[in-house]
Formats: sequence, C-alpha cells, structure tokens
Amino acid sequence: MGKGWKGAKEFVGIEDVTKFDFLVMMFAEALGTMLLVLIGCASCITWTADNPPTVVHIAFTFGLAVASLAHVLGPVSGCHVNPAVTVGLLISGNCSFLKAICYIICQCCGAIAGSAVLKVLIPTTAARNGLGATALSLSVTESQGLFMEGIITFLLILVVHAVTDPKRTDTRGWAPMAIGLAITVAHMAAVPVTGSSMNPARTLGPAVILSEWKNLWIYWVGPIMGACAAGGLYRVAFRRKEDDEASYDF
Repeated sequence: MGKGWKGAKEFVGIEDVTKFDFLVMMFAEALGTMLLVLIGCASCITWTADNPPTVVHIAFTFGLAVASLAHVLGPVSGCHVNPAVTVGLLISGNCSFLKAICYIICQCCGAIAGSAVLKVLIPTTAARNGLGATALSLSVTESQGLFMEGIITFLLILVVHAVTDPKRTDTRGWAPMAIGLAITVAHMAAVPVTGSSMNPARTLGPAVILSEWKNLWIYWVGPIMGACAAGGLYRVAFRRKEDDEASYDF
C-alpha cells in the first residue's frame, strides 16, 4: 500500500510543481520554445520566389537551435521545448504528470509568442508567404503525414532518452549535439512531406497567429503517438536505471 501510494505521488508530482524553482523552469521552457519557433520558423520564410529556403538550410537551423538551447536551458528545465518530448518522458517515468501539463502549457504559450514576434520583425510582404507554418505536401495524404510525423518524433524521443540516460557514460556531454543531429536528419527527410514539425507547439504557434487550422490535428496526434511509442519502448526494453530523472544536466 505504502509503495503504491509513493508511486502514485511521484507520478502526480505535487512536490515538483510547488517548489519556487519550478517557476524558473516554466519560464525556461516558455523562453526556449519562443526562441526555437522564432529562429527556426525565420529560416522557413520565402523572401523571393527565386530564392526559397532549402531543406538543408531549414534542417540545420532547427537542429542547431535546439542544440544551442540545450546547452543553456538543459540544466535549468531539461530543455524539452516540445510537448512531444515532455509526453515521451512522462510515459517513460522521467517526468511527473503535473510537471508535464505545466511544461506543455508554457511551451505552447512560448511558441505563440515566438510566432507573434516573428510576424512583427519581418516585412508584411514576407509575412504573407507564411510564418514557417507546417503543411502537408499536395500529394501527401493525411494518414501519410500522420505516420511520417509519428516516425520522426519516435526517432527524436528515442535519442533523447538514450543520451539522457543517467547510467550511460558514453554519451555524457554529447546530448545537445546528438539531439540536434536527430532533429536535423528528421527535417531533411520530412520537410518535403509534412514540413517536419515533430513538435506540436512549433506548429501551433504559426497556426494561431495566422488563424490557419487545417490539418493541425496531424501535428499533435502524430508526434504524441510517436512520443508515447518511444517512451514506452525505452521504459520496457532499453532503460538502464529506474531512479534518476532524465535531463540534459551533464
């Protein structure tokens, strides 16, 4: 009975969200997601029809942005900056329920703020071409887009768990680069298909500012499905240690 109560208490995580430091962690998640969306989506802007952004350009911008943010915010909040990452860590037992809810709210608010700032910073003519909003390619079906988003997010969440596993010493110090590279290769593969969101907040931000909601559900359901599958798989088959919470604190 006592062990079950302790497990339920840890899952809910009331103690996690009642500490003063948690306010700093929530601010870090909001700030990190805002910067990610602002910088990442800025790389997707088409300034002239003759010089559109390339897939490689977009891929490295998002990958390097996350790697940079992980160095700064990793020891503060874990630098999830992605609801799918938070859900994946919740499923694997590395994040409490209340902490996950608070993080996701902050990430969504940060993403909307990042898109709003981007809209203010760029000329109106450029903003008309979009704010880096994700969309399915013309020949891609909803089911194809759903599974593509799920697969690339599955890869990301597996990498996050592997490089933040406290029992592994071979990846210590490499977490930001490994995660950034995972995001980069996923973008190279999926940008032509879905725009490569793998982050529901990253898609939500531009959608809210542009008031364009078409296929938004795909960019929530796909990544969350992939995150749950990866988190569950790592918990059941790959996790090496039960006690410590995964983070970028290396």
